[in-house]
Amino acid sequence: MAAAPVGIIANPASGKDIRRLIAHAPVSTDVEKRAILRRFLIGAAAGGAADVLYLAGPHRLVEDALAGLDLPLRALPLPLDLTDSALDTRNAAAACRAAGAAVVLVLGGDGTCRAAAAGWQDIPILPLSTGTNNVFPLTCEPTVAGLAAGLVAAGRLTLAEVATPAPVIEVEVEGEPPDLALVDAAFVDDLFSGARAVWRPAELRAVLLLRADPAVTGLAAIGGMLGLPRPADGALLLELGEGGTRAHVPLAPGLVLPVPVRAHDRLPFDRSLAWHGPGIVALDGERDRRLLPGQRAALTPRRTGPRVIDPRRALERAAAAGLFIEVPCGARYAD
Repeated sequence: MAAAPVGIIANPASGKDIRRLIAHAPVSTDVEKRAILRRFLIGAAAGGAADVLYLAGPHRLVEDALAGLDLPLRALPLPLDLTDSALDTRNAAAACRAAGAAVVLVLGGDGTCRAAAAGWQDIPILPLSTGTNNVFPLTCEPTVAGLAAGLVAAGRLTLAEVATPAPVIEVEVEGEPPDLALVDAAFVDDLFSGARAVWRPAELRAVLLLRADPAVTGLAAIGGMLGLPRPADGALLLELGEGGTRAHVPLAPGLVLPVPVRAHDRLPFDRSLAWHGPGIVALDGERDRRLLPGQRAALTPRRTGPRVIDPRRALERAAAAGLFIEVPCGARYAD
């Protein structure tokens, strides 16, 4: 198999939103992100990667991470005009696709991963957590993640061997461009405004979940705390409001609040749900689309989302194939 580039999309804004003020979320600094990238790059080179394409920017995350490293890597910035918005991540993912990237490291939280998937829906993604709500990204030592990425980029492992397709919620807002969510979509009361983060239970009308996990923060924890698994063949729909079961949910790091849930149901893959304005559609924990009175949003869960690389699976397959073993000239390696 021919070698292909590794893409790197590192979001300098991840881990720095309002939840540092209203809760106790930690700040993910640029220094920390550069350290993560250095370890990833070292692993990627050791795994066999030769070319790296990265999203450049004034924070110089990748450039500074590469500084002083003596690695056999050719690193080139993606040719993009920056907007200092989520559009940069979306455009970078699309540019990685056009350049034939075998795998893309996305450094950020749920919102960063969503923006990348909006630019390349079935992106071969290796998502590492540096955000606030990190339901979709992985918690993994960057060196190990880099090794996995390098093995795939070098053609030593196939994507089919190490990646699993994730579902998405496709969002069609009447009269506007399409969008998607990787974890959850929520219908939020239009009376509330301000910060993009969704963290007040009173503003929630309904939530559509692709994840239901009691051990995460954010809206995905609502279904988890109720003991409701996400259906294997679709999404979990929750109707929220007073008069229902109250679940105590970690909506943000250091913020546990009661959330009233009136009803729940399943929404099968490829079947649509309609929400009508006025209101706001929040995607993966952030307010994204304001619906005018009568304006319609159609939400459809699909199976065809990002192909998520599992570093453990990649390293286990590589080890089983002896890819890390160096046999001296003239010697034989025995099982």
